[in-house]
Order: sequence, then C-alpha cells, then structure tokens
Amino acid sequence: MDVAEWLRKLGLDEYEAAFRANDVDGEVLPRLTADDLISIGVNSVGHRRRLLDAIAALGVEMPTTAATAPRGQPDAERRQLTVMFCATWSARPPCRRGSILRICAKSSPPITVPSAES
Repeated sequence: MDVAEWLRKLGLDEYEAAFRANDVDGEVLPRLTADDLISIGVNSVGHRRRLLDAIAALGVEMPTTAATAPRGQPDAERRQLTVMFCATWSARPPCRRGSILRICAKSSPPITVPSAES
C-alpha cells in the first residue's frame, strides 16, 4: 500500500514527509495509535481523529496477508488442562528428611479407620 497516496486521498499530504521519515508503510499503518501519531508530529486533534478513523476503515478493507497472519499452526488442536492438588491426612508418623516416601510408607504402621458404630 502506498501511504503517500493514501494521505493525499485524505487531504493530509502535509504529513507525507513525517510518515516517510518514521518508516510508516502499509504494514505498520494499521497498528498506529494516537500516541504514535503524536510522536510522528500530527499535533492537530482533528487530523489525528481523521487518520485514526481512516486506519480503522483500512483494517476492515485490508485482506490478511502472510505477513500479518497469526503465527503457528492454524490446524493445531487446543485442549484444556485441569490440574488438581490434593492434601491427604494421615495418622502415620512423618517421613524423615531424605528418605524415600515408599520406604517410609512400608515401615509405618497401618492406618486404622474407626467405624461409625464406635
């Protein structure tokens, strides 16, 4: 896209040199913000508003190209992952530091669960 021609069509060709000096091309143009326009030198609020409206209209008209298409695999499958953390209560004595849980579990006395009758 020719940004200079686009500015001329909007009647804002006075900013052509500023856009060229700041390397604003057809790829960068759709992502410009009001702050970007101020830093380029578009000090008039009316001109900024006209430019932003025209840029928004470009977003609707411009086809997506390979350069602006999202990266990654478009056919990739996304799955939700659910993680659950559980804390358990035990009457067994705690394992000593450095011991293997399996060994500690085997050496601990079995847990007895009181029945509902007692």
